[in-house]
Amino acid sequence: MTRPFLRPFRAIRNWHSALPPIRRVLNWLLVGLVAGVLVAVGIVTLTPDRSCGAGVDKRAGDKECTGVTDGGHAFMAELGPVSDRIKAENTKVTKSGKAYATIALMIPMTFRKDDVAERAQVVREVQGAYLAQYRANHESGDEPAIRLVLANPGRDMTRWKEVSDQLAGMAQSGKDRLRAVFGFNLSVTRTEQTIAYLTREKGIAVVGGPITADDLGNDRENPRRYPGLAKIVPSNRDQARALTHHLKVKPRDTFLVEDTHADDLYARSLRAAFRAETNGTPYSEQYDSSTAIPNDFVQMVNNLCDSRATTVYFSGRPPALAQLIRALGKRGCADQRYRVVTVSGASTLAYDPTMDWDAFSYGAGLSVEYATITHESAWTSGNPPATGGSAADFRALSRLVGGGKSSAVGDIGPTGLADGRTITTYDSATTAIAGIRNRTTTKGQVPELDSIAAAWPRLHGDQMVRGASGWICLNGYGTPYDKAVAIVKLSPRKDRHIEFEKLAWPDGRPPSEQCTAAPD
Repeated sequence: MTRPFLRPFRAIRNWHSALPPIRRVLNWLLVGLVAGVLVAVGIVTLTPDRSCGAGVDKRAGDKECTGVTDGGHAFMAELGPVSDRIKAENTKVTKSGKAYATIALMIPMTFRKDDVAERAQVVREVQGAYLAQYRANHESGDEPAIRLVLANPGRDMTRWKEVSDQLAGMAQSGKDRLRAVFGFNLSVTRTEQTIAYLTREKGIAVVGGPITADDLGNDRENPRRYPGLAKIVPSNRDQARALTHHLKVKPRDTFLVEDTHADDLYARSLRAAFRAETNGTPYSEQYDSSTAIPNDFVQMVNNLCDSRATTVYFSGRPPALAQLIRALGKRGCADQRYRVVTVSGASTLAYDPTMDWDAFSYGAGLSVEYATITHESAWTSGNPPATGGSAADFRALSRLVGGGKSSAVGDIGPTGLADGRTITTYDSATTAIAGIRNRTTTKGQVPELDSIAAAWPRLHGDQMVRGASGWICLNGYGTPYDKAVAIVKLSPRKDRHIEFEKLAWPDGRPPSEQCTAAPD
């Protein structure tokens, strides 16, 4: 018995079987041709399209787009305006007929909607990279021209290897001519793996951004740990030294809080630096940021209340610092005023919507001071020294940032310099560009890939990079020496959560005019 819903299909089958053989073959060919057209135009999809744009894909199992773009793809909606400007600038460069080199900003660029502080931070970093590119191409007659690409290894840098291989291919490409990778804004194991892979395995020069871990760099004991790496910011050790020069606090009055997370290079480096600065303190507490809960910090504060300490040295990342501040805002010893000190990572808290600003006015009060890479007021307020940086170098960037939609740089989205992220990425890109141009010996040509790293030991004296954050003077290991440090504090003021206090120096004083490191 034939089911009623099958009758139309059986009728078609019987009709088709009754046709002459040649007609049946032609019908099947026509069906195949139509199906092929439908697949080609995307009406029928046999396999999911995981491409996000040229050079950018959702890799197997991923929900985020990773890869390398010339600005044609915006990794987040907030990056749309500045990505458009990068794309436009790159098009001008490639169509100009002039020799050009490519630099790549490599940082995580995809975050969840509720990662408010991280999303804002990434936008400012990409803006800094673009402004360095723009200034290099429009305010200097130097060659080669600069093309900028954005390399996203994913929120947790899970695709660092694949994206690094993309960049390595671009370094060998006669079209791309990639000559340096810069950025790197987290001192974590995957950052270390990425820098090691690019410099050791692929021979690509790298300029670090706000990576402050002491181990993420070359030194006298390990001069070739990362061959071709240059850093532009003071290390955790240098920031801690500058902070101590400023604080003038006795170790017996300090309370040390340490993150013991094994994979966090930033926390490990800062832990070592703060142990040196608080040597002799009888008070210390440890926590592991991968397992800590809010109650851990409540109990730490109880122990702090039982001590004679008044200054807390905190070696950890912003989320844990926010927990400590929240616990201090409910402390039992309300009549005791405390000062918490740390280094540059604390700036992220200024953009954290869950930050407990009421804790600062609780009881006798609370202050949070920290050494950071730079601040927008560092060289334009007070009485800055004659060496180590200048207001003019800072304003070379700030006037581009303040230009607005009608300025030559175009609309790059909401901007801000207070937390130093735009400044630091701008300086990182500017250093990469200086390295490339300093190795250019023939007009109309781009220096070879393996020659760029040789520029780093020359960037001092007259060849120093006059960064917006201060002079960048590199030693023979590609590491900055006696770099300016800004001492700032978190403030509950809604209009300005980061307030500048003063400049400080790892060596206790600014560098000389020669900006040359002593041999070691």
